[in-house]
Amino acid sequence: MKDNKTFCEECRNNVEYSTKSVPMTASIKGKQYSYTGTEAHCKECGSAVYVPEIIDANLRALYDEYRKENNIIPLDKINEIPAKYSIGKRPLSLLLGWGEQTFSRFADGDIPSKQYSDILLRIYNDPKYYLQLLISNKDNLKSAISYEKSYKATQKLIRELQNNFANNNFDGNKSSDKINNVIQYLLIKCEDITTLALQKSLYYIQGFYFAFYKSFIFTDDCQAWIHGPVYKDVYLRYKDYTFTPIDSPTTEISGIKSSEKLADYKHVQKSDVTLFTSELTTTLSATEKAVCDSVIDNLCCYSGKELERFTHHEEPWILTRGNLKTNDSSNKIISKKIIGEYFTKIKEKYNMINPDDIRQYAKDMFASK
Repeated sequence: MKDNKTFCEECRNNVEYSTKSVPMTASIKGKQYSYTGTEAHCKECGSAVYVPEIIDANLRALYDEYRKENNIIPLDKINEIPAKYSIGKRPLSLLLGWGEQTFSRFADGDIPSKQYSDILLRIYNDPKYYLQLLISNKDNLKSAISYEKSYKATQKLIRELQNNFANNNFDGNKSSDKINNVIQYLLIKCEDITTLALQKSLYYIQGFYFAFYKSFIFTDDCQAWIHGPVYKDVYLRYKDYTFTPIDSPTTEISGIKSSEKLADYKHVQKSDVTLFTSELTTTLSATEKAVCDSVIDNLCCYSGKELERFTHHEEPWILTRGNLKTNDSSNKIISKKIIGEYFTKIKEKYNMINPDDIRQYAKDMFASK
């Protein structure tokens, strides 16, 4: 209970009042809405008293219920958008092609129409969507500084979200930053790479990197599944793609799917895509890129099913599976020791001097049908 003073018309005096929560109903656009509001009563006579702050709070509660019932974006989320994307209220209105004061009115409490609300809610929930709007409509902004500031903030936000999701292992563990960097590199450099091909590419990069540099490129372990070596957390991340090629990270800023071309998107600046791609690919060292590039050139040219067949003829998968039947499920970890020893033997057998020498091994595996 809160004590304060206000004017009581019955007592004709400033009096202390008490408050209590009560169920209320009110009408908006001909429809009744029920919500929890607050009443204030004079402590002397018990009469209802007028307190501006309480009336305002009740109105906000009514509007909140209206928003909830009609799937209108909540006011607090509206007010979080400018800070989230480092853009002012007026520039945001201009970016969206609205009147300069429109967003400010919504931020002050005006209820947006369903059409406006849907746009704002999608912007709030989806930084990728906002970034597409920012790139598409940047000519609406009066200042290049506003664009650059918001662009950088949104890029950073997208990367943070990607890393948080990528690091989430559904077994409660963490996938390494390095494997996530390798995945991003593969998705940028490869065309139409599927989840199956991605898994096998990671396995070959891990094995050949050890063969050449005597250390493993990432700490994650793969398992001997029916369809070959699989990094479980990576599988869980991309499983919804099934046989569809995984979208490149450049999609995050352009909205261009793997089956589409940059030239078809006139609003997307090639420099924007290049900058974003450059930031992702510089996370790998020269030696790491050398192995990744060789695997991309010499192994990613084969389908995921073909690469699966390769792995079924290699010791790491065979030894780990043991006496399991072809279609028996397994979560047995393929030890790094077995992987390292096998690919070291392959390097020696083929007299490989540098990662480019993987080529002949890949050709022989393909010919071994």
